[in-house]
Amino acid sequence: MPVSRRILILGGTAEARALADALSATGHAVTTSLAGRTIEPRRPQGEVRVGGFGGAAGLADYLRSTAIDALIDATHPYAAAISAHAIKAASSAGRPLLRFERAPWQPQKGDRWVVVDTLAAAARVTPELGRRAFLTIGVKELGSFTDVDNVWFLVRLVDRPGEPIALKNCELILARGPFNPDDERDLLRRHRIDVVIAKNSGGDSTYGKIAAARELGLPVLLLRRPVLPPARIVTAVAEAIAWVESL
Repeated sequence: MPVSRRILILGGTAEARALADALSATGHAVTTSLAGRTIEPRRPQGEVRVGGFGGAAGLADYLRSTAIDALIDATHPYAAAISAHAIKAASSAGRPLLRFERAPWQPQKGDRWVVVDTLAAAARVTPELGRRAFLTIGVKELGSFTDVDNVWFLVRLVDRPGEPIALKNCELILARGPFNPDDERDLLRRHRIDVVIAKNSGGDSTYGKIAAARELGLPVLLLRRPVLPPARIVTAVAEAIAWVESL
């Protein structure tokens, strides 16, 4: 019989849910930690905790106090701070760490990508690419575009923000993925979008807008992923399960 392990998953992604479900089904005691930014998140199997740990030191204390055997970082590719905390906490607590990393999208024939390193750069470039932008970067990053003039934004979020969006010209729509390319194409056409602004999140759930932009010949202003500290990385649920079983 495989040994049951106590696993903490730093989650919030579809891959984290799939991994928690799979590990729970094989008899491991899984706790998934969610940041709490989404009002009604899709809950995985096993225990769920919501909220931060208080930085790397707080996470290390949690690993020790709850006798966690291993830590899996399956957060969003742009959650650079928590990924850095995970490495420090695992090292401090003496726990093995695995990063479940979603592969980034790769440009295909017909894509018109403009890749930038920062949101400030994205804000500067936007007026050069279009006047009606589809903005899908998350509520925390919207502030980078508050001073952009002469651009109308269609903003898509999962939940309605607690405060009004501080963009000069915008419309808010609420929706939760996955989004298919046909629906995304219709959305872009209906709102006369001429540039798509996004993060290179990878995966299938939000790729529809990228495929739709390619079909319509629209430029995509893409934020490059942050560089994360080195860690052992897997890109498939089966690989993560094998790693847990090997502990």
